Amino acid sequence: MNETAKTQETCYHCGLPIPPESHYWVTIDGTPRRMCCAGCEAVANAIVAAGLTNYYRHRDAMPEPVREALPDVLKTLETFDAPELVEQLSRPASPHEREVSLILEGITCAACVWLNEQHLRRQKGVTHVEINYATRRALVRWNPDETSLSRILQAVAEIGYRAYPFDPQTSEAVAQRERRAMLWRVFVAGFASMQVMMYLVPTYLAGDGEMDPSYRQLFYWASFLLTLPVMFYSCGPFYRNAWRDLKHRRIGMDVPVALGLLIAFGASVFGMLTGYADVYFDSVSMFAFFLLTGRYFEMAARQRAVRGLDELARALPAVAERWNAETQTFEVVPAVRLTAGDRIRVKPGEVFPADGVMVEGESDAIEAILTGESRPVPKRVGDEVIGGSVNGSGVVVVEVTHVGEASRLASIRRLVERAQSERPRIASEADRLAGRFVGTVLALAVATALFWAWWSPDKIIPTVVAVLIVACPCALALATPAAVTAATDALLRRGVLVTRGHVLETAARMTDCIFDKTGTLTEGEPALRSVRLLDPARCDETQALALAVALEAGSNHPIARALRRAVPADVETEQRHAVVALRHETGGGLSASIGGRQVALGRPAWVEATLGIAPLSSYAQEWADGQTSETVVALADEAGWLALFFLEDRLRPEAPQVISRFVQAGVTPHLYSGDRAPAVAAVAQAVGIADAEGDLLPETKHERLLALRAQGAVVGMVGDGVNDAPVLAAADVGIAMGSGADLTRHHADVILVRDSLWGVWLLYRQAKRTLAIIRQNLRWSFGYNLVAIPLAMAGWVTPWLAGIGMAVSSLLVVLNALRLQRLPVDPEQGV
Repeated sequence: MNETAKTQETCYHCGLPIPPESHYWVTIDGTPRRMCCAGCEAVANAIVAAGLTNYYRHRDAMPEPVREALPDVLKTLETFDAPELVEQLSRPASPHEREVSLILEGITCAACVWLNEQHLRRQKGVTHVEINYATRRALVRWNPDETSLSRILQAVAEIGYRAYPFDPQTSEAVAQRERRAMLWRVFVAGFASMQVMMYLVPTYLAGDGEMDPSYRQLFYWASFLLTLPVMFYSCGPFYRNAWRDLKHRRIGMDVPVALGLLIAFGASVFGMLTGYADVYFDSVSMFAFFLLTGRYFEMAARQRAVRGLDELARALPAVAERWNAETQTFEVVPAVRLTAGDRIRVKPGEVFPADGVMVEGESDAIEAILTGESRPVPKRVGDEVIGGSVNGSGVVVVEVTHVGEASRLASIRRLVERAQSERPRIASEADRLAGRFVGTVLALAVATALFWAWWSPDKIIPTVVAVLIVACPCALALATPAAVTAATDALLRRGVLVTRGHVLETAARMTDCIFDKTGTLTEGEPALRSVRLLDPARCDETQALALAVALEAGSNHPIARALRRAVPADVETEQRHAVVALRHETGGGLSASIGGRQVALGRPAWVEATLGIAPLSSYAQEWADGQTSETVVALADEAGWLALFFLEDRLRPEAPQVISRFVQAGVTPHLYSGDRAPAVAAVAQAVGIADAEGDLLPETKHERLLALRAQGAVVGMVGDGVNDAPVLAAADVGIAMGSGADLTRHHADVILVRDSLWGVWLLYRQAKRTLAIIRQNLRWSFGYNLVAIPLAMAGWVTPWLAGIGMAVSSLLVVLNALRLQRLPVDPEQGV
């Protein structure tokens, strides 16, 4: 008897049966715990040694067995330390850090996420860890001087999990294994339920005395044998998860499911053996089939929602044609070997393997993978091309500027990963509600049992089973993450890149939106319309432009590009080398020593203060004030004023419509710009913004934003320049134009990759829809349970019907969330 009991014990770590010959023990929380094998013993010792025994108290699912996987994994990890492989799989995060995305296998519950995060954070040299439960991906940063990638992967293996550097092929292989395992469980449950129903229907239809007891017993035994694989294979994960919950005094979502299955199966076996009770083998198998089917579709929906990230990673080709200077030919090389400065040939229909600048040929590029825009974009010599976009009609030669993790495609992928790793506040609240809900369901099941024991004892089993099964905490837990994942994926496909987890929740509550002028409400590519000389004796128009271009030579600001386009290249080159001690002040201008004299270019007031010269003359001031629709840039040296440059920037054609939409929706638009007040007022009038201010420094913009927030407003900020970065960081939702400065995009919560203001409205509308669908899901979940549970307690819902209700409830929540992946087509948006 004792030997039998021994063989039925389960491993404290993985939950599998312990072989009789096992002699592995680990002391956990002062109590010796039996292990099934050396692998589990090693993993458990590693968890205890790291001080992470809370994992065993809080997990709600069992890890995968490690007895065979652990040694093999540890033997192969050193290959990941090859310098070329580290360079390919990771990217620099700071001067002394690298960052890698890992796929984690074996994650089954939130406690697994906690365990891996805590264990990795305690590894020497690891500086940052974020794990996304929905995608099973980890973002890890480490100091290469203190640890290595193989040591990080080994640390994961030591606690019983497997980690691989992220790549699309591995990710898809893991997803396929997950789908295949679930499909087999669904198939077994579905096949068994059909056969069990075939055997038990005659027993339901036969009246008293119409069926020989031996035949009835035969049908019962056949149903029992068919239900066994459903109970111990298809439903195995439910029992393991529930057992760990109860053992550690926690109540997880699988506890009522497992209880309902075991009670129904146990009562059926009792009825089959004694003849004093009904059997519910059909209800057990049907419930398992419906629940597993619902969870399969949930898993498929989750994988579909995160597939956009994998598509970004798969966008780059494996090989490229690189120019070989020795052989004077193009040769095929692996794309990972490309470096900045290489020249590559791209044929029509091929994908650009890296970011670069066209140096030969003319063509067009389809940038749908990045912007969602399917229309070709013309490309000429000197134009930038983006890795991952498709070459259209011509053979071109491109000089590589950024490769691998430094490319724009890789930066977008990292931002998406960051957004997916952050949990919105509403999602955490939904999880807490789901946990409390499970405890309430168990209490109601006990109350139901007590009532029916007094009123009609023969109905205890079916009513209690129905109550446990019909309740659906899964729908509560899925309501928020399913909607947020689907919404962000749809926005990415339309060129709106969400980089923070809180964005949709916050953007839906936005009451005010601040817009910058140049490059935001306008197209950001001003053209030089005229030059007014203020001292013709000292400086003609060509000399004035040469000085201005010399100061702006290293800048990518729209005004700098406009000035450079207005002068011959040889003049620009001649003056550029004479610049000494260049100084730039954000929101003001530039100053330097050129040819022995101090020269400044920028806002007239800033130039005056910087050089300490007299104010503009009255007639010059009239020129500056009279051109209300143009931007005025002043040039001067220490001897006085030299010239005024008048630049005009076209208004974005969609700007008036976007502002009108926001006003109609109750969101107040504001225009705060560092440009001249008359030019700002002209743009504000053209687009319909009442609150507009010009001549603002970045600090003043920041003050305006803080004043709005102090009044209780939820503020969005849309900008593109370096001077907008502090304001974007301070806004509730910072939105950067895709063509904006790198620093601006770094501080933004949202990036408009397509560079259209319609993206701002699309974000707001999608955020409102997302919150509405989350509320619909939560209302449906609560409403369904408020109706279904009382009906089950009253005995009006059978166990098999309860299984259908629970599965359908979860499935409806997921399908409702997937509606967010289909953004309505608005003809006025041109999308």
